[in-house]
Amino acid sequence: MADITIYHKPTCTTCRQAVQRLKDSGKPFTAINYYEQSFTKSQLKKLLKKAGLSPRDVLRTKEEIYQELGLSKKQLSDDELLDLMVQYPDLIQRPIVEKGEQAILARPAESIEKLL
Repeated sequence: MADITIYHKPTCTTCRQAVQRLKDSGKPFTAINYYEQSFTKSQLKKLLKKAGLSPRDVLRTKEEIYQELGLSKKQLSDDELLDLMVQYPDLIQRPIVEKGEQAILARPAESIEKLL
């Protein structure tokens, strides 16, 4: 049985709902606050690849930092976006849940059921 890891922000409502679903499932899991334990670029890249997502797919466009950096006006490569996401974790949609060779963006929280 593959271990489940949830990358989350504890103050995020969707993240709290997803963590609760994991608790309710009774399956063991690891919760990682990626604001305290930052992603490395290679770790985030691998995680997104497992999920079949590009950096642009998980970009939080309504965040203040997105506006401050003028990202809507820039054509950045995936590599450049990953660098920014590692530097500014608020740019990453959450939570991301990983199980073995699979990962999903658990939005809405109910989508976590796919991995249970």
